[in-house]
Amino acid sequence: MTSTAQESNKEVSIFKEANFNRYGLISAILLIVGCLGGITVGLGAVNDTVALIAVVISTMTTLSLLLAIAPMKYIINSGIIAVSIDVILIIYYTLIA
Repeated sequence: MTSTAQESNKEVSIFKEANFNRYGLISAILLIVGCLGGITVGLGAVNDTVALIAVVISTMTTLSLLLAIAPMKYIINSGIIAVSIDVILIIYYTLIA
């Protein structure tokens, strides 16, 4: 029971800290997600419809949440998803395809 309470306290404190540093994190997330999305499309996602849809949806969701001033919890989670998709596709297009 105490480990679950400690994990939730850590999670709450991380998002409180993220909310305090909101504008710095927003600029960093905007830069990272935007650039990685463009690089992924440039490396080959433009030739594959499914990959292009995955990159565009994840990137635009993150950027829309940033523009809408959504809670940092949603912004960070969608940013992690967008960066993960981009990195997987970058590795695929540089090493495999």
